[in-house]
Amino acid sequence: MSVMPKAITPANSITRRDFLGGAAGMLAAPWLRPAGAKAQIVPGPEERRQIEAAIPTKAIAAPGRARKLLIFDLNVGYGGHRSIATCNLAFTLMGEKTGAFQTVISREPSVFKPETLREFDAVFLNNTVGNLFEDPALRQSLIEFVYGGGGLMGVHGTSVAFTKWPGAIEDWPEFGIMIGARGANHRASDEHVFIKLDDPAHPVNQAFAGQGFDYRDEFFRVHEPYSRNRVRVLLSIDTEKTDLQQGPAYGKLERADNDYALAWVRQYGRGPVFYCTIAHNPYVFWDPKMLQFYLAAAQFAVGDLPAPTTPSAKLTPAILAQEQLGWRLGLMPPAPASPDASRGGGPTSQMAAGNLTLFETIDRAAELGLLYIGGSSQQTVSREITKKFDGQLGNDELKQVRLKLDAASVRLLTYHVQAMPSDEPNCRKVFGFGRKIGIETIIAEPPPEVLDTIERLCDEYDINLAIPSTGQISSRKVGHPREVLKLCNGRSKRIGACAPATAETVAILRDRLIILQLANDAGKIAPLLEEIYRLGVRPTMFSVEYPPDGSMSMPGIAQSIGLFNKVSVQLAKRGEQ
Repeated sequence: MSVMPKAITPANSITRRDFLGGAAGMLAAPWLRPAGAKAQIVPGPEERRQIEAAIPTKAIAAPGRARKLLIFDLNVGYGGHRSIATCNLAFTLMGEKTGAFQTVISREPSVFKPETLREFDAVFLNNTVGNLFEDPALRQSLIEFVYGGGGLMGVHGTSVAFTKWPGAIEDWPEFGIMIGARGANHRASDEHVFIKLDDPAHPVNQAFAGQGFDYRDEFFRVHEPYSRNRVRVLLSIDTEKTDLQQGPAYGKLERADNDYALAWVRQYGRGPVFYCTIAHNPYVFWDPKMLQFYLAAAQFAVGDLPAPTTPSAKLTPAILAQEQLGWRLGLMPPAPASPDASRGGGPTSQMAAGNLTLFETIDRAAELGLLYIGGSSQQTVSREITKKFDGQLGNDELKQVRLKLDAASVRLLTYHVQAMPSDEPNCRKVFGFGRKIGIETIIAEPPPEVLDTIERLCDEYDINLAIPSTGQISSRKVGHPREVLKLCNGRSKRIGACAPATAETVAILRDRLIILQLANDAGKIAPLLEEIYRLGVRPTMFSVEYPPDGSMSMPGIAQSIGLFNKVSVQLAKRGEQ
């Protein structure tokens, strides 16, 4: 990483007014103060003119609501890149012109307190070199923000954020995992590289119209924890066209796998994450194609541009087909056996008797080629962490869960609660835990009198509720799909059913199907999937269940997965015709 002639001196914060030069008022926040005269190298009139001419004229995706992007550009132990100010201005003007987002720029670590972070949709660490902050509470806040669904962007020097500089000595390994890589070795700052699109049709790559291109910038060669088992690579060096020996070398550049990724996306929990190394030189941010690329990345990060994040190494024809269909298949513990979970009475759920710990469920899913799982409050976390998987777990134990899921390339989508509390404070604890573990859906049968509260919490925490349906008339207050549908009528679409996959449940529940439990009967799967496709139903997850004894030897489970994959490919091809 070459040092620029003029260093950027850390300061507290810069707002839109510093960049736009208008009469707009300062954003009211105690941690935002005007920067001193020497705090930022503001791009000159000619750079500003070039940026304004290059900015996209409209958003790539219509914003779902007003979005806020926090840009943090502190450097510690390093002078800072000249491109930081250019990037800040480009993003500020781009967000304003397209209406895609509003930016707030800060260098004050206290902005990462939970009460401040929750004001934002995504965090953009703009070329942030060095150990930005060491406060464990602030680091925990950033992790929980992303894992619970907040976006994270990083460019160039962000690959060595939270390292001790100089030397890039690791100080926060989980951040490296979350952003997707470490390292800053490179050649000249104007190295000439041919870039290939690893995923030409990816929504974030649309600026390039499916065509590779050549470019000059300072391109980092990253190292572990980078892996195509972890990230969805968007751009990489075309090694067949690029002279990999050109110019001086700063650090070890060669990779045994010859894989030189330049940009990627990933999901960390529910949080969309984007990184790109192409951001060393200021001119990157008045390049029309690169600005369109970065606009797409920002809209992906704030949650308005849907884009697949399945790791590149996991992209089988079946997974690609399921991405096209909007289908996800996961492994779940056995369905509850309680006759009335709403009162917490009756026999214990068979989830408790499944014998497999959460970690073992993750391992089994990976062995079966599944990318998703469901968990349960009745499961033990692991043979080493013998606590139940619930809100009593500490931060370090939850960190071990996150790292286990990441290492297996598996995401936790659902969480079964044996007995949903009947009061708001304890219901809120359940939803807060759900946010911490990055789930999309809670499976529970709440008491009817608390449904109004649950509906409000579903919207507040952006988490669905799937009410279990037996698919048959039962002695429970809720059992048959019609009974579940009656509870759902007039309520948010976030409330629906977790139901066995039968023609009757699909016909009755339709778009209220949040989780569809596939029978381990291959003969019934194909016609049912055909009907679901015809109706346009997209459950949050299709699930297969391991048997109550925790074994994976049930006849048909692997066959069911194989058939699901086969039918997915057939239906996706039909949709292309």
